[in-house]
Amino acid sequence: MRIATWNVNSIRTRVGRVVDWMVREDIDVLAMQEIKCKPEQFPVEAFERAGYQLEIHGLNQWNGVAFASRHEMTDVATAFDGMPGFGKAIKGAEDRQLMGPNDLPQEARALGVTVGDLRLWSLYVPNGRGLDDPHYAYKLEWLAALRRNAEGWLAAEPQLPLALMGDFNIAPTDADMGDPSFQHGRSTHISPDERSMFASFIPTVDDVVRPYAPEGFTFWDYTQLRFPRDEGMRIDFIMGSPAFADTVTGASIHREERKGDSPSDHVPVVVDVDPSLLDAGYDEDDLDRPMIFG
Repeated sequence: MRIATWNVNSIRTRVGRVVDWMVREDIDVLAMQEIKCKPEQFPVEAFERAGYQLEIHGLNQWNGVAFASRHEMTDVATAFDGMPGFGKAIKGAEDRQLMGPNDLPQEARALGVTVGDLRLWSLYVPNGRGLDDPHYAYKLEWLAALRRNAEGWLAAEPQLPLALMGDFNIAPTDADMGDPSFQHGRSTHISPDERSMFASFIPTVDDVVRPYAPEGFTFWDYTQLRFPRDEGMRIDFIMGSPAFADTVTGASIHREERKGDSPSDHVPVVVDVDPSLLDAGYDEDDLDRPMIFG
């Protein structure tokens, strides 16, 4: 069974590329970030023709998260407890946008689903913008709330195969940062507070990709020839609970997807896991179902 995460940077722009890659790489479940559309604008038909079901959470042309899965998704959640909000309410989204505990509207940055025995979250962590920007404090508060929830979920169910997947907007070590425009003491993504926050998730959940893919970035800015120079950063992760990590048999970073026509500035990150995690409703015939695209 193959599970992946990908910040697609506008699904309407890249739907053909994303679906083609999923079929070619035999992806069972994909967590997407930055879909940049409302559910009614999402290109559903292309995914359904390829054999995928969808869960979508988007409020406007910014942010947005989604799942595409060959298997049934249940227990859908569009926020976690205590998830803070930011900015102003989005006009026309009154029925879908909730208020956070800080009395600000929650953004479309989190989507949780259950697939078989797996509990999966697609997460688009706030960028932070600048060390003195209110968005930076929001980022740390958002991550702290996510960590508390992860700790609570696993305290209640220690054997839960939980995966937090997505764009964390943090390069946790110097080896994860190759973009020279980011400087210690001046830039987000590498500040001590952000790295400390990332580290605080361990051992509740831990990076299940690096043991199998010890090198490679997941993001390269479009400007300054960052990709040809390999001046990227690793900010996209699959963080798994011990029960999830124990079933991982391989992982990969698909750097080639940064090439070609109209690529996202991020690339997919993939893990292979034991298909027995689909026991809750898993049907072996599903793996042999033909894929149709085009």
